[in-house]
Amino acid sequence: MQYKIPLLLTPQPEGGYTVTSPLLPELVTEGDSLNEALENVKDAFAAVIELYQEMGRSLPENTHISDTKSPMWLETVVSVS
Repeated sequence: MQYKIPLLLTPQPEGGYTVTSPLLPELVTEGDSLNEALENVKDAFAAVIELYQEMGRSLPENTHISDTKSPMWLETVVSVS
């Protein structure tokens, strides 16, 4: 399944990023690079889904993408050298 969730990437003074979601306060992960932090979101989000299922909670409305053939809005960070 595909989902859309807002993410907040916070640079850390020692390097790397912490990733949280204002929509899902239980989602917290990090990575030494931007790519690693975003890759780690998959596992963190899977853990949140499992937690919600155990608690009998639903994910917030509009997080599940039901029509994967429709256009999606995406804002991302792009590095150019």
